[in-house]
Formats: sequence, C-alpha cells, structure tokens
Amino acid sequence: MNQKSIFVISAIVLLLVFAAGVLFYTGQKEKAANLLAENHHAALVRMHSPSVGKAEAPVVIVEFLDPACETCKDFYPRVKQLMSDNPDKIRIVLRYAPLHTGSDKVVAMLEAAHQQGKFWIALETLLANQAGWVQHHTAYAEAAWQLLGGIGLNMEQMDKDMNSPETASVIAQDIADAKTLNVTMTPEFFVNGKPLPDFGFNQLKALVDQAMVDSHAR
Repeated sequence: MNQKSIFVISAIVLLLVFAAGVLFYTGQKEKAANLLAENHHAALVRMHSPSVGKAEAPVVIVEFLDPACETCKDFYPRVKQLMSDNPDKIRIVLRYAPLHTGSDKVVAMLEAAHQQGKFWIALETLLANQAGWVQHHTAYAEAAWQLLGGIGLNMEQMDKDMNSPETASVIAQDIADAKTLNVTMTPEFFVNGKPLPDFGFNQLKALVDQAMVDSHAR
C-alpha cells in the first residue's frame, strides 16, 4: 500500500469518526431536551399564565419575557406572525422573567392588567413604546405607568392589584420556574417543552416545524 492510499484511508477514517461524533452529540442534545421536557412540564405552564391560541393546539410555545428587553420587542411580531401562518395550530404562553433593573414593577403592572383582561394590549403598548420607558437597560416604572393609563384600564384598581400578595405570588412563581428551567436571558423559548438548541428565530421556527411534523405523526 503506497503513501497516497494510506493518506486517503486515514482521511476517510477521520471523517467517519467526526461524523459519528456529530451524530452522538446531536443525539445526546435531543435526549437531554426530551428529558427536560418530561421532568419540568409543571414549570413550563401555570394556571395563571397569559396565553393566546386554542387550548388544544398541537404546538405550544412558552416564552419567558422581560418587557424591558429589546430583543423581546423585536421577536414579538415575528412570533405573532408565526402563529398567524399556522392558524389554530399554535398556542403561545407568556411567563414573566424581569431580568432588567426596574422591570419587576413593570411586570407587576402587566399582571394587574391581566387581572382586568387587558394583558395583551398592555404588553403590546409597552413593547411598541419601549424607548419611552427603558433607558440604558433600566426600566422606569413611572413612564410605563403613564403609557398604560391610556388603554382603558381602571388605574385605581391597577395600583391595588400590582401591589397585592396575589400578584407577588404569581411573579415569584414565574421567577422560580425560570430558575428551574435555567432561564438566564430573555426571550427564552420552549416548544412543546423543548428548549431551543441555539438562540435565534430560525432555530425557533425549525423547532416549531418539527413539532408540527411530530403532531401529524401521532
């Protein structure tokens, strides 16, 4: 066997070893994602969690969101479009993850608006006008409060509800669940319990597409 043949065979062996390693790594990541989905199902969706879409939708996207997060603002319309592109097939569940300075008070406002049935308009108002109440990654609650005063909320009731033990309990539960699920940044997405393998909208769409395929195969 000449030197050229030995080189070719060695290269093929290395490629095979590399391919096997990639397949093993991919399989391990898939196994870990499935295990996470099984073990932490209760931490993903709570009875109090705001949601939109049919309860029986085959695909459930859970998003941990901070209203002061610029990336959350950028992703929001794209996730809504993803839902519009797949009518009746996607349900979106939002969880609170107030990671920015000052956003804990704004999240309390959102929860108080939720208790008046105006969560989604409150959220969209805050995201659309984010530059008016978030500066240098810090949320200014008074500016956010003024914005929410224009969407038809009972602001006196809002003040009571956002400072109530019930609201504090809801937010504390979401923060605890975020910790359980290793959420360290926002937005963080889970699709039918599985976390994104890597962050990005294309990765989210790919996971949703795969969940659609899996639901048809059942």
